[in-house]
Amino acid sequence: MKKIYIIVLTVVSLIAGQSCQKHLVELNENPNGADPSKTNPNLVLSTVLTESGRAFVNLGYLDIAGVMQHTQKDGWGSGHNNYDWGNSNDWSGYYGILRNNQFVYDKAVELNYPLHQGIALVMKSLVFGLITDLWGDAPYSGALKGNLDGAKNTFPSYDAQQSIYDSILANLEKANTILNESSFNSSTGPADIYYGGDPLKWRKFANSLALRYYMRLSEKLPSVAKQGIEKIAGDPSKYPIITSVADEPAMGFPGNSDGDSWPAYAVPQSDSTNYIRIKMCNTLVKELLSKKDPRIKVWAEPVTESIYVDPDLSGNVSKVVYDTVINGVLRPRVLIITSEFLAAKGITENDINQDPYYVGLPVALNAPQTYNLSPDVQQASHNTHVSWVNKNFAKGNAGGIKVRLITAAEVHFILAEAAAKGWSAGDAEDHYNKGITASFSVWGLGAEALAYITQPEVAYDGTIKQILTQKWIASWSMATEAWFDWRRTGYPELHGVEGRTVAKELPLRFYYPLEERNLNSANVEAANSKLRPTPYSDKGGNGKQNSPWSQPWIVQDTGKPW
Repeated sequence: MKKIYIIVLTVVSLIAGQSCQKHLVELNENPNGADPSKTNPNLVLSTVLTESGRAFVNLGYLDIAGVMQHTQKDGWGSGHNNYDWGNSNDWSGYYGILRNNQFVYDKAVELNYPLHQGIALVMKSLVFGLITDLWGDAPYSGALKGNLDGAKNTFPSYDAQQSIYDSILANLEKANTILNESSFNSSTGPADIYYGGDPLKWRKFANSLALRYYMRLSEKLPSVAKQGIEKIAGDPSKYPIITSVADEPAMGFPGNSDGDSWPAYAVPQSDSTNYIRIKMCNTLVKELLSKKDPRIKVWAEPVTESIYVDPDLSGNVSKVVYDTVINGVLRPRVLIITSEFLAAKGITENDINQDPYYVGLPVALNAPQTYNLSPDVQQASHNTHVSWVNKNFAKGNAGGIKVRLITAAEVHFILAEAAAKGWSAGDAEDHYNKGITASFSVWGLGAEALAYITQPEVAYDGTIKQILTQKWIASWSMATEAWFDWRRTGYPELHGVEGRTVAKELPLRFYYPLEERNLNSANVEAANSKLRPTPYSDKGGNGKQNSPWSQPWIVQDTGKPW
């Protein structure tokens, strides 16, 4: 009996142990989560596309718009106006997108879904391109492998910037080939918010991105850039590109919450929102006004109260007048003042802007919230004498405005620049005019493009400076690409302000992230050693190597931008 009792206990213990293990496994399974082994790639693809769109507009509409002098802030604007980035530059969100994208690609290979493979290659190229453009050398070949080999891939080495660009271009070539099929055995369904699974449009996206990156190399490796651009421009059947607004990868915003709204929107946020702080920059406003550019009315709000110094008045006088004509211009609401009124405040007419409609903030003012006789001198200013960005940008859905990852305007300006260099890329003037027209069309102003282009101030003059200036204007809300163009060419001719911006010239790159410097320090130091210090590299507070004013490979030995 004793032996039998022991056997029974042993059997019962084994059964109980197996049962407990089974229950523990079940407890560790998330009933609301997706099993990666069974997940359809479309469930993850939609996240890749939406998060990429958000990442691009968060850069191009916010702080990089400050760097490229589209906008300035009159409250909490040190990063926006002064390039005082501290430890705010972080790439974890971009690598998060790439991890999801890698899942889509691996799953597509497993299931033999060429359509999804091609799409994933394009998105990989887009996001890794952004990372290397922003930082320089970066984890690439060893990235996204943290679950494969423990510590080795947890702290990956940094690939050289040149090799990342080479791989991006190779992947875009591969994507164009994969997507060039008459039919596919899978569908993206509604997961593809850009193109609805249209492979031809994804090919256009891929080849247009390749034009972007070949032009990125044009000062560093001109022969490589020339050959690549001529290859694409010379064979449109093999290399279709984006030539119209309908071809653009664009994404709207539902506007239901912070997670699906245009950045820095105002409603339902409070008065402390970023929308209230963002104002037009004087640099862009002056450029638009000088060319009678109608895009200003869809990007900016006119001042609600203009200022006029009346030479016929004397004394310390100020008064508000409605619907009055001054020097032939109707001013709906104007604050009329005297020179004595200004003198009592310790300023002169040179310190204010009297434009009747549009007034931008000058770059990096010490007290931007007080500019132009602001009636509200607190941060998050309600300044009535400065142009806010258009009210559409205050809405969660941005009034239907879309983020665009690459545009027909950009593609035409790339080809115009290539042709102006003497490369076989079509007619420079034709592409220049089409670039402007495409930008006007995006903003609902297509009917006004011809009148704008034929102005003497705008008509093509054959210079790359003019092409890049128009490209900069057209990059409104997508200023990141304008920053990389400026870094490559020095156009448009923008500068910081001595004593107000961290350095008197614009920065060239982002700091390597603080967390990366702490956890992956050896590889960060190796990457730092390949950055080339400049006279401004001691600015910013993280040493001469990891400085926004140190040169990554892409600009070394080019003599650009300053």
